[in-house]
Amino acid sequence: MSLFKDKILLITGGTGLFGNAVLNRFLETDIKEIRVFSRDELKQDNMRHEYQQAKYPDVFYKLKFYIGDVRDISSIKNAMYGVDYVYHAALKQVPSCEFFPIEAVKTNVLGTENVLTAAIECWVKRVVCLSTDKAAYPVNAMGTSKAMMEKVIVAKSRTVDPEKTSIMCTRYGNVLASRGSVVPLFINQIKEGNPLTLTEPSMTRFVMTLEEAVDLVLFAFENGESGDIFVQKAPACTIEILAKAVKELFRADNEIKVIGIRHGEKMYETLLTDEECANAIDLGNFYRVPADKRDLNYDKYFVERIEKNRLTQFNSNNTKLMNIEEVKNKLLEVKLVQEELSGWENR
Repeated sequence: MSLFKDKILLITGGTGLFGNAVLNRFLETDIKEIRVFSRDELKQDNMRHEYQQAKYPDVFYKLKFYIGDVRDISSIKNAMYGVDYVYHAALKQVPSCEFFPIEAVKTNVLGTENVLTAAIECWVKRVVCLSTDKAAYPVNAMGTSKAMMEKVIVAKSRTVDPEKTSIMCTRYGNVLASRGSVVPLFINQIKEGNPLTLTEPSMTRFVMTLEEAVDLVLFAFENGESGDIFVQKAPACTIEILAKAVKELFRADNEIKVIGIRHGEKMYETLLTDEECANAIDLGNFYRVPADKRDLNYDKYFVERIEKNRLTQFNSNNTKLMNIEEVKNKLLEVKLVQEELSGWENR
């Protein structure tokens, strides 16, 4: 990780799952300092004790904690001075955003604007922002706010010299055993002897581990050009297959109960829209969607008709759909599942 040698990284939402995973990957490298920025004082204090006493006592000195909120630009500026790289991981969850959509706007849209403005003013070299598959063809408040966030990112990237500050975006599908994942719910329902509750069995979701998600962040930091959106080529499965895989791993016979689609849920998720596919660049494990750098004087950009990319919408219905065995193998890569399975077998 020579790119990060003796550099300072700021993680907004650093006490959350994504921020935490990025922090863990970087902490034992040759990075100089990692700043954790969040508004949750209790989580920061718990994290401080955990890392100092148990997790990383030898490199704990690299960690610095900052209390603040991305909605307040002055607090984010206080944490931004001297920073080389920023990972912006603050976001909201789907159901709550349906009832409080303006809160999603404040964090995801206005908060991102604040982070990027502060980064540019403080001469930060590279910024990577976390987005979601819900931003492509959004139908819920969370996805709509994230789609607007992506527009802010691309628009902001046009206003600054990329040699000074480069701004990129990573777009994810579902991360197994994250806060928004149903896997911890299924495990708790098995332990309590309750039915496993599904909203809709045929609903499909992308599937990736937290480690794979962090790989995408590193790839964006190392290879991104300003305005780029990066997408991982993730497989998918139906929610029913996921539930059955968890049941088989835990050797459980709990009933599966269908409860109906929740507020803001989609039947399938999209990582690349048809429009983005026209310009997407295949990078092996990832797709890169470069920003449209034209201004509004379209006459200047007239070109001969060129052949369009034949790639079409990349969604959780047309990607590789995993079977039960493949999902079980993927679940066994997840630390939370390993720990829960060990406790379950030794009960």
